[in-house]
Amino acid sequence: MALQQILPKVFYSDIHVGLKFFIDGMGFTLGYHDDSLYIVNRDDITFLLVDSKEFAEGDRPEIRIATNDIEAIYREIKDRAPEILHPNSNRVITKPWGLKEFATLDPTTVCIIFQQAI
Repeated sequence: MALQQILPKVFYSDIHVGLKFFIDGMGFTLGYHDDSLYIVNRDDITFLLVDSKEFAEGDRPEIRIATNDIEAIYREIKDRAPEILHPNSNRVITKPWGLKEFATLDPTTVCIIFQQAI
């Protein structure tokens, strides 16, 4: 088991500002997008940019951590502190975008999502 990477989610009221900053300003490339989610990459770094005025104005951080053994980290957290498992993502689920995921939530609503590529 190894934690491999942090994948922060960043909210923008105007997604074009975020795309310009990451792609034009820092040389990231667009790897995926849909109506509101834009995934940008450079080398081993990935950011998830989200078009959401509401969250951009008052969000709590949500951070993703990639792992090569999601089942092991899930069991470890579930055994150590099951109360921190996010009520809406408290088990490992395969998502349509090609990842297995589960999440934790702290008392201030900071969300950490663990993910593993399928």
